[in-house]
Amino acid sequence: MPVYLNALGLNCALGQGKQAVATALFAGDSSGMQAQTGWVAERALTVGAVPGDLPDLPELPGHPPSRNNQLLLAAALEIEPELRAAISRFGAERIAVVLGTSTSGIEEASQSIATYLKEGELPANYHYAQQELAEPANFLSDWLGLSGPCFSISTACTSGARALLSAQRLLNLGVCDAVICGGVDSLCRLTLNGFTALEAVSAERCNPFSVNRHGINIGEAAALYLMSREALPGCATVTLLGGGASSDAHHISAPQPDGLGAQAAMRKALAAAGIGADQVDYLNLHGTATTHNDAMESQAVQAIFPHGVPCSSSKSMVGHTLGAAGALEAAFCWLTLSEYNPEQLLPPHLWDGQADPALPALNLVQPGTRLSNSSAHRLMSNSFAFGGNNISLLLGDELSEAPGEPA
Repeated sequence: MPVYLNALGLNCALGQGKQAVATALFAGDSSGMQAQTGWVAERALTVGAVPGDLPDLPELPGHPPSRNNQLLLAAALEIEPELRAAISRFGAERIAVVLGTSTSGIEEASQSIATYLKEGELPANYHYAQQELAEPANFLSDWLGLSGPCFSISTACTSGARALLSAQRLLNLGVCDAVICGGVDSLCRLTLNGFTALEAVSAERCNPFSVNRHGINIGEAAALYLMSREALPGCATVTLLGGGASSDAHHISAPQPDGLGAQAAMRKALAAAGIGADQVDYLNLHGTATTHNDAMESQAVQAIFPHGVPCSSSKSMVGHTLGAAGALEAAFCWLTLSEYNPEQLLPPHLWDGQADPALPALNLVQPGTRLSNSSAHRLMSNSFAFGGNNISLLLGDELSEAPGEPA
């Protein structure tokens, strides 16, 4: 059944906090995408780093410092009053933590290993826990003093979206009364060098769905929600109407060319929300700007939305934030439906405007385009990952009579 996304804390290349992110997002501000050296050998790469200082981490036993946890803490601090109120209302044992990640503290661990190779011993502050995928969820749970279910999900680029679906299922099963959920990933040399080895990284700002597209940019982000079955006092009323998941298992890193797995995820999301494709007001595309992903997604979107749907990729403004991407791009839908978007603008699609003639044409959002004037809005967000893992989420500004549970 649909659930409430009561509060949102986030940061990404667009800024820190909902207001900063919303202002830059709807203005189509890509200035956070900057060329940096030092991530890969002898090459500058355009990356989406979170600007500004991050909060100092508290001293929690068993939780060594990492930038990943700093990003997560910054997002949590933005909604700490709502989180503390939920703990008081439901009890620490009735609140779960479910987070998506793919990097955790691997950057700091890699630096420690480099020190070991050079000096023969690990730094005094090294601890294996910082690179464990469960670390972000464990850190947040311990910081808040929670004792409910706590786990991380790592399904590559669908991790953050999968965390939201898993959180919704926990609520629908009655396992808990609220879930703190989302995704977090920090920039790290391991992932940047890995994608560079795959020849998938662009040195310039990425160019989704263009005939001139030449690969992805990597970014970092945290997006954190407080989810519950009921609207909490003083909180927003954006809802997760439903979601759909599929796994086509076509290839370890390449998407299924015909997009059948992506179509299945979108169809399941529509069925879970109890709506038709013609009731979707906007689609946030996965839109990585790689040759194969954009081709596959174009075909899948045309199949589900034969009459078109306003859509855009956010990755030219924030980069591909990997394990955080599904939660972050759902957050862009959340912001679109919220008071942080008083002009009811849609996130614009930034590219060179040169469509690929080999791809089905998409209704890509121009700057200044607004939501429809309907009384209820429903926005979809796509996330696709290695291994053929596909997820679509549907957010709305009111509850619907959804007949099913998420797939």
